[in-house]
Amino acid sequence: MSVDHQPLLSAVALSGRVLGALFYYPPDSPQASPLLAALAQPGWHDSWPAAQEALARLEEGLAQGQDAQMTRAWQRLFIGPDSLPSPPWGSVWLDKESVLFGDSLLALRQWLQRYGIQPQLHPNEPEDHIGALLLLAGWLAESGQQQRLEELLAWHLLPWSDAFLQRLQQHAAHPFWQALAQLAQLTLAGWRAQMLIPVTQKPLYFQ
Repeated sequence: MSVDHQPLLSAVALSGRVLGALFYYPPDSPQASPLLAALAQPGWHDSWPAAQEALARLEEGLAQGQDAQMTRAWQRLFIGPDSLPSPPWGSVWLDKESVLFGDSLLALRQWLQRYGIQPQLHPNEPEDHIGALLLLAGWLAESGQQQRLEELLAWHLLPWSDAFLQRLQQHAAHPFWQALAQLAQLTLAGWRAQMLIPVTQKPLYFQ
């Protein structure tokens, strides 16, 4: 019996690109600004691949949270200079020393090299940034690469993303980023429910 992959591919192609750009680029960037404008409009969630009731509760937070403090909050949460409350790199969560460029990043790089994938990243940015992985997931879905998409999600993103998003909600101290973390958590749970490859269970070390 054949398996219909289209629902997962369609869901990730839409939401992976949006979530990835919002986590990866500053709010006032050309990549993020049009997406923020779309999220400020009522009814955007009608085409979003997640539970509509939950999305409706997030709509107000995403719209009203777009204020002058957004970029400053993004800087504090994803750049620094102070320690980040919820680091956006997988190896910080998966490495015993909670460092960048840990073993999990090396495993991701081997996976990327196997398939000849070269993500377009900021200079010196590790490939396991949450935004970069979501953008890559969106690209794989748009390209119809179901197997590679599920491998990326099951081995390199979903083992740590829920912990990252939960902690981001707790420590964001800004309504937009709290709501975006909730939106991402709901969305990724929906992706996971449609996958055929089981998510690898990995210990998490960041505290």
